[in-house]
Amino acid sequence: MEGMEPQNIRPGHLTAAQTRRVLGISAGALRNLVYRGQLARSAGTERHPYYAVPDVTALATKRQERHVA
Repeated sequence: MEGMEPQNIRPGHLTAAQTRRVLGISAGALRNLVYRGQLARSAGTERHPYYAVPDVTALATKRQERHVA
């Protein structure tokens, strides 16, 4: 149900779908990042987690730097 994102997202947070779009990764890859401790859920529920914008931005920058090098 990709199109069913919550409408009341806390300011400064992204849904899992938004986070995947920013990072350009799949749902499985996002789960792996969380499992490995590279990205932490900051709000929401187990089924509908939210991720902090600064955390996602830092990870996106880190991943982009790795691809440029």
